[in-house]
Amino acid sequence: MRAPKTAPYGAWASPFPIDLLASGRVSLAEVRFDGPDSLVWIESRPADGGRQTLVRWTEAGGARDISPDGMNVRTRVHEYGGAGWLVARGLVVVSDFDTGRLHRVAPDRSSEPLTADVAWRFADLVLDVPRNRIVAVREDHTGGGEAVNSLVAVALDGSGAVDVLAAGRTFYAAPRLSPDGAQLAFLAWDHPNMPWDGTELFVTPLVEDGRLGPLERIAGSPRCWISQPRWSPDGVLHFVAEPTGWMNLHRWADGQVEAVTDLEAEFAYPDWQFGYRNYAFEADGTIVAAARSGGRDRLYRIRPGKPPELLDLPFTELTAVDVGGNRAVFLGAGPAAFNGVVLVDLAEGSHRVVRTSSSAQIDPDQISAPEPVEFRTTGGRTAYGLLYRPTSTDHRAPAGERPPLVVTSHGGPTAQAFGGLSIQTQLFTSRGFAVLDVDYGGSTGYGRDYRKRLEGEWGVVDVDDCVAGARFLAERGDVDGDRLAVRGGSASGYTTLCALAFRDVFRAGISYFGIGDLLAFTRETHKFESRYLDRLIGPLPDAEQLYRERSPNNYASQIACPVLILQGREDRIVPPAEAERIVDALWERRIPHAYLLFDGEDHGFRKADSLIRSFQAELSFLAQVFGFAPADANEPIPVEGLDEWPSGREAGAPA
Repeated sequence: MRAPKTAPYGAWASPFPIDLLASGRVSLAEVRFDGPDSLVWIESRPADGGRQTLVRWTEAGGARDISPDGMNVRTRVHEYGGAGWLVARGLVVVSDFDTGRLHRVAPDRSSEPLTADVAWRFADLVLDVPRNRIVAVREDHTGGGEAVNSLVAVALDGSGAVDVLAAGRTFYAAPRLSPDGAQLAFLAWDHPNMPWDGTELFVTPLVEDGRLGPLERIAGSPRCWISQPRWSPDGVLHFVAEPTGWMNLHRWADGQVEAVTDLEAEFAYPDWQFGYRNYAFEADGTIVAAARSGGRDRLYRIRPGKPPELLDLPFTELTAVDVGGNRAVFLGAGPAAFNGVVLVDLAEGSHRVVRTSSSAQIDPDQISAPEPVEFRTTGGRTAYGLLYRPTSTDHRAPAGERPPLVVTSHGGPTAQAFGGLSIQTQLFTSRGFAVLDVDYGGSTGYGRDYRKRLEGEWGVVDVDDCVAGARFLAERGDVDGDRLAVRGGSASGYTTLCALAFRDVFRAGISYFGIGDLLAFTRETHKFESRYLDRLIGPLPDAEQLYRERSPNNYASQIACPVLILQGREDRIVPPAEAERIVDALWERRIPHAYLLFDGEDHGFRKADSLIRSFQAELSFLAQVFGFAPADANEPIPVEGLDEWPSGREAGAPA
């Protein structure tokens, strides 16, 4: 075995080429059974411009595409979409992202539209067999101004009829028909709430012509979060709620709500998209469910009158749970396993992966595994994160050198750190960076109180926790305290910009479509998030001054380090104007910066060349700021004003 080469941190030659971000890679979502022997899921393929395709898998035939060739199976309801397709009883219906129309798909992948060519969008599709129709959420953009959301029935007879079933609330979600088709359950909520602030669960009988009967509110309120209603095989309505501070399973039986589980764990995630599924039923009513606690997911089997049974599986990230026959399926990832479609034999407890998100063959010795860390933060409270150390079998750093640190965090800001195998993280660690993925106050998986730490404190608590994590590692000697970088996208991009403007800790910052002006964001963003900041900052107009004080664009004069800004031209959630405002402010202050605008990308990059180019830009930017030569032969990006930046930047510190 050859002795490792000595090279500075950041300059290591990595066994992981940057094109692994796209080559042989797909994103997997929304896996479901269609009968006991067939699986269906969504694949997003960077090599195909990020287009989403519907895929069917069987034991005999393997995987094959079933949606129309060239169609992007995606919906833009709430902009984040989700559940834009339906496969059941031989019927295949998909949402065409370009037009918003629903299409019925034939076995030969040809299609015919079910809805008119107007400004409608559809999501959360449910088959109503007795009435030969689909029940769905519709977002109507035909009237100009704010879109109108409703529950509708879409005829399957080819007439194009779309009938409104329920209207008048700001938002609707999760229409779910009882097994006998006689009752409909659904969620509704109003501005200024996001769903996790408070939703209401209704049940209604369906009268003979398919209209809704009298509504009965089963659970929830403007202050109580209800999620994922679902009927058991014997017709008992289940859902997830958090009256005790954790999102546990409940059921509505004999007119009463009763808890099914009582764990310090979360059986639901904040409903950013439609169609999330954390639990499903076996034929006898046993529940198979994923729940998160302590920064990871676990899979349980839950039988009446018995403690939940924990299934021993090597996955720490679990989503999209479903059951077919004696098998369960989910999307699962672990520290040494890419996200994949996982089949579990419930009788034997064995599992196998039938599709992975990356075909890359990874040497386990080159993988940097996540280390859970806890650290003290503002107010003597505890925050959490996952630390990834620099890892290489081929390189070592010069004696006494400590690695640069990249602090990152999730978006939302209600999401959670991802502990599965991530090429992006390994691209950093294999080149000699340490990475800290912070679960700041506001994250999911630690209970309601932890999530609500962020209410009224966005731009403060999240920033404090990222800063505290970086300082903790620097003081412990894990990383170089003079080479600390912070990066993030969307809500995490806002955290990044705030950390640069309001703290003097980081020596470089990277923002993907981050928010810089909160008042402009509230004016320009879409309906779903247009009142989000009422809780995170405060209601307008009373809190207008606070919005100004928390907007990093207004304090660009306080940024004392170089910044890289990356933005999608088609982004409607954080429009390019947001990025350009912060770039203008950096230019006026003569702060070194680079700005890259990506054509054809919206909120989250999906195209192969965008994924590769953006990481190349990050690596080039950090190398120039921190003063090392990367081993990758990529053309450096121009960083405006870096040549005139005060001396000392080689050590990562401003003058």
